Amino acid sequence: MRLTTRTNLAARTLMFCAVNDEKLVRTSDIAERCNASINHVARVVQQLQTEGYLETLRGRTGGIRLAKPANMISIGAVFRIFETDIPFAECFDEIHNTCPLAATCRLRSYIVRALEAFYHELDMVTLEDLVRGNCGLIDLLAMRPDLLGTCSGQSASA
Repeated sequence: MRLTTRTNLAARTLMFCAVNDEKLVRTSDIAERCNASINHVARVVQQLQTEGYLETLRGRTGGIRLAKPANMISIGAVFRIFETDIPFAECFDEIHNTCPLAATCRLRSYIVRALEAFYHELDMVTLEDLVRGNCGLIDLLAMRPDLLGTCSGQSASA
């Protein structure tokens, strides 16, 4: 299984916004720090805004920020938004399925159960779980100088 680039960028974008939760950030900031195309990040930001995860403020002093607290953002729910457009296997695509085994194959039901287990695990993870106490992530993504190095005195297991 492999996540799409959009799902990966959605997670990076949300983590960036969570680390910088007291500041409006720009799409270009996210693209630069997360090694991504501004256009790709902009599309992901637009979808996250449409789904209610980000607020966007226009204008010269505008930017984006989380629309809800990080502890209220389920990573499983976010992943579903970006992954549901692409069928996991050909037999999951009702329009383009040409597999001659589809009517009798048992593998599909096992894949469905595996995907449900995958999302169930991610449903229990919040954005806050990904960023709280994650010193390395904070050092990489923090836009505020006062956040940089705040974990340097803590142990590596923090």
